Amino acid sequence: MDIDLVMRQMSETDREQIKQVIDLSFPRLYGFFAIHSLYEEGQVLVAETSKKVVGFAKLIDFHIEDKKYGCILWIAVHPSYRRKRIAASLTNNGVKKFKQDGANAVFASTQRRNVAALSVLSLECFRRMSFFDLWHFFGWRVFQFYMAI
Repeated sequence: MDIDLVMRQMSETDREQIKQVIDLSFPRLYGFFAIHSLYEEGQVLVAETSKKVVGFAKLIDFHIEDKKYGCILWIAVHPSYRRKRIAASLTNNGVKKFKQDGANAVFASTQRRNVAALSVLSLECFRRMSFFDLWHFFGWRVFQFYMAI
C-alpha cells in the first residue's frame, strides 16, 4: 500500500499524536525520556499522512572542537504504519537536514537489541560503532560525544 507521506518540522499541535506514537513504540521508561526530549533543545521531524502524524525523529546537533555533528536520538513509527519505509524516510530526511546545516558526520542512537531500528539504520548506510570505534574517531573527546548525546 502506497501512502502519501509529508515530512515536516513538528508543530505544537502535533504533541498529542507524537505522544501516542511514543506510548505505542517504547517501554514506559524510554517513553518518558522520549516525550521529555520533545521539549528540549533540537528539532523534531514528523512523518504525516492524511493529516495524521504517524512517526517522528528527534534530531540534535552538537560541536566537538570546531566540528559540527548530528545525532538521531529517537525514531518511532505508529505500529499501523510500520514496514512502509517511514522510518527510513525519517532517517534520510534527518541526515539531509544535518548535512544542509553543515554536519561533518551523523550518528544515530539505539539499543543493541532493537533489531528493527538496527535494520533500518543499516539499510540507510549507518554502521554500528563500539566505544573503541568512537575512541578512534574522537580520541579523548569521545567523552564529549557521550555528554552531547
